[in-house]
Amino acid sequence: MSLIGECEEPGDDVCAVCFLVLCTRFIATLNIRFLVIWHRSVRKVLRKGLLLTRLLTSSLRLMPDFIIIGAQRCGTTSLYNYLIQHPWIAPASNKEVHFFDYNFGKGLAWYRAHFPSFLHKYYSRRVQGQDTITGESSPYYLFHPHVPNRILETAPQVKLIVILRNPVDRAYSHYHHERRLGFEALSFEEAIRREEERLEGELERMIRDEKYHSFNHQHYSYLSRGIYVDQIRAWMNLFPKNQILILKSEDFHNDPRTVYNETVKFFGLPAWQLGNFKEFNVGDYPKMPAAMRKHLSSYFNSHNKRLYEYLGRDFGWN
Repeated sequence: MSLIGECEEPGDDVCAVCFLVLCTRFIATLNIRFLVIWHRSVRKVLRKGLLLTRLLTSSLRLMPDFIIIGAQRCGTTSLYNYLIQHPWIAPASNKEVHFFDYNFGKGLAWYRAHFPSFLHKYYSRRVQGQDTITGESSPYYLFHPHVPNRILETAPQVKLIVILRNPVDRAYSHYHHERRLGFEALSFEEAIRREEERLEGELERMIRDEKYHSFNHQHYSYLSRGIYVDQIRAWMNLFPKNQILILKSEDFHNDPRTVYNETVKFFGLPAWQLGNFKEFNVGDYPKMPAAMRKHLSSYFNSHNKRLYEYLGRDFGWN
């Protein structure tokens, strides 16, 4: 009987050939697996080596000129990817550094290791005649209670960008994002119903203990993150208005070029025509049930009105 089921006729010689083929295939599979593991190991070593190099040169590295602080699921990834295509904007080593929320204990040297060196800025200024700026985008910053003061103490001159989306749509997108990550097992309706229970005591504990990282506060805050006015107020109490640019997510989605140009102007950089505005990090999920949309619209109505009054701007979210 053949070992691999490919013999047309029975016989010991044929089975021996089949056995050799099977062994060859098995060895080839092992080689492929070895190469994959080796490749991953090499990449891991290289990443650690690069980080070590960056840490050793952190004192020669820039602090961010701008930070996109949120809100989550409002277009921050797309905006950041558009901005770093500008010739005078140098990217961080990765978009979401998350230093001021849950990596703050790693120290300022760790944070600066993510940005270009002063030599990059010097070359840009002396040779090309234009200053280069750099920045990052960590959308949990807007909602985290300690981040405003941490940024004020560390980078008081930084320019801050906020993108706000209809909180009903933001909550639904946030929910499906957590589902994709494997962090959410409840239905949307149940997750909304149980949010208060899940977040009970978390904010208070975070305020008491700056080292405490709340998983629930980060991942299950579907409604809470959409109460924008309280978050914006916390930032505007610390930073002057001319350092904060507040954008409407729906405007960005409908006319990304105009919002991109507005942001570049906010940075004081020369205009740059970007050719492609492909969207990044777009979720695909079913339409929200009408009854649930109505319920959430009612919930957010008073909070939206407070936001409009505070900013003197009507976002038109119905």
